[in-house]
Amino acid sequence: MEYKYQAKNTVNQIVEGIIDAPSQDEAVSILHNKQLVVLSLTILKKDVLSKDLNQVLSRIKTKDIVVFTRQLSTLIEADMPLAEGLRTLAQQTEKPGLKKIVMDVAQSVEGGSSLSAALGDHPKVFTTFFVKLVQAGEASGKLQGSLSYLADYLERSQSINSKIRGALVYPAFVVSALIIVALIMGIYVLPQLLSVFEDSGVTNLPFTTRMLMAGTAFLNDYLYYILAVLIIGGFLITRFLRTPRGKIWRDNFLVNMPSLGKVVQNLYLARMAESLSTLIKSGLPILDALRITADLVGNENYRVIILASEENVRSGGSISEILSQHKEMPALFSSMVAIGERTGKLDYMLEHISKFYKSESETAIGSITQLIEPILVLVLGFAVAILVSSILLPIYSLVGSG
Repeated sequence: MEYKYQAKNTVNQIVEGIIDAPSQDEAVSILHNKQLVVLSLTILKKDVLSKDLNQVLSRIKTKDIVVFTRQLSTLIEADMPLAEGLRTLAQQTEKPGLKKIVMDVAQSVEGGSSLSAALGDHPKVFTTFFVKLVQAGEASGKLQGSLSYLADYLERSQSINSKIRGALVYPAFVVSALIIVALIMGIYVLPQLLSVFEDSGVTNLPFTTRMLMAGTAFLNDYLYYILAVLIIGGFLITRFLRTPRGKIWRDNFLVNMPSLGKVVQNLYLARMAESLSTLIKSGLPILDALRITADLVGNENYRVIILASEENVRSGGSISEILSQHKEMPALFSSMVAIGERTGKLDYMLEHISKFYKSESETAIGSITQLIEPILVLVLGFAVAILVSSILLPIYSLVGSG
């Protein structure tokens, strides 16, 4: 729910803005935490037609956050006041959604709030990892360095995700096109063509032709039932994947996929190592760093392992003790973490672990991309061969018998 507020800041200036909160009490509490005295608070009612279409459609992407972070780092390095720098960035931001958020952050900073606290009011855009690194930069007086590192980190993550999407887009497109063409032919083309064979009274049809006729008949007779099953099944699967058991099943499936599973596992390990290394370097306590890393890793199994490591460290143990007990953690990872803990250079070892697994992932992605194309050519060739033989062979039989 969005609320429009008018409040007085610590220097008795009246500020206005819009705040997103679950309830009016929550909105007042957030404004009080920003050291604002609320003068008025009204609910901002918007129907679907009154919403700015550009704001609805212009989804904030990682690239937008990278540009914002790098530009803010540059302005701080140039000694521009933080609030002024935020307003400058808001004015030149093209996306309405991000412009609104940056303006809200600027108003919060002007009202006496820290940058990290202001960013934390927008968890859908700025992750806990992002906010904590900014907070560490503020505490250490190295805010510009923290923002610069965040931009680099987000760019690296985006680069890896782009490579994965690039490797999967082509096969997904080809398979989707193949399914669509098969459905069109099965519903509109093949029934008329295959009816010729039925009317001709030919009995010695090839096996592939009989299978094609049976499949076409089934598709046309039960089309609506098939669509209903697919829609209901998709809905139930989506609901299941949102449950704790579903998340675990999905994560296990991703890690155990043929060929791609190893790539996905290496990406999770690289993300875990880099996030933990970065948070430790930023001066965060190891328990906080482990808790944030658990939320960032994006895999339920690894999240449970990291949280177990946190509990072990809290009890006086080490991270490597827990890692070595789980088959999901390679022996190399656990051994290097153990060496880092013994030598007091855990962040340094984690950084090297991250580079190793990231390099392994990128090499594997390149190999898979080269392997997918010939496999798809073989699949398409096989499908075309089945279709052609199922139709041409009976035609030759009809011509020969005529």
